Amino acid sequence: MKLLRPVVPLAVISTFVVFLPASHNTRFTAAAAVPNTPAATPSAGEKELVIEVTVPASRAEVWNVFTTSDGLSTWLTPGATVDLRPGGEWTAHFPGGKTGGGTIVSFVPEKELVLSALAPEQFPTVRAARTTATFQFESRGDNETAVKLIQTGWKDGREWDEAYEHLTAGNAELMATLHRRFVSGPIDWKKEWGS
Repeated sequence: MKLLRPVVPLAVISTFVVFLPASHNTRFTAAAAVPNTPAATPSAGEKELVIEVTVPASRAEVWNVFTTSDGLSTWLTPGATVDLRPGGEWTAHFPGGKTGGGTIVSFVPEKELVLSALAPEQFPTVRAARTTATFQFESRGDNETAVKLIQTGWKDGREWDEAYEHLTAGNAELMATLHRRFVSGPIDWKKEWGS
């Protein structure tokens, strides 16, 4: 997998494009809209992180891997926890005891999942304040689904900027792993993490 640096001036829009091997036949873009530019769609003064990937699966299949513990464990982390209800947890358990994910704010079955998202532990201020991560699911033909992540609620400051940059790359990887899960099957965590 190759991560390319911004292809247009950073003041306008930061775009990261990840290309998978040709056999995967996909491309997705992570775009960070910057306020006061023609590319910005959030309310004035708010930036957002947007990542979209199209996966070779039905919307029902994709919804299942996002909204069940067993499904989430096939691509995000082993032992992931999903309690599909407002206020329920959506948690990934990483090696070393770290966690990610967040709390479910709302959902519309097979259309949208909204989380109050936890930033990684190295960003304690951002983790405590949280951002909003909205996953949208749209059918694209018989057996393809577009999954769009829109992450909002970013504030000003060095830690917020560092978390934003970290999550731009991390969430692009997350979406690439989702795609890989449907191309190659559930992730073999013993092979992946060597345990």
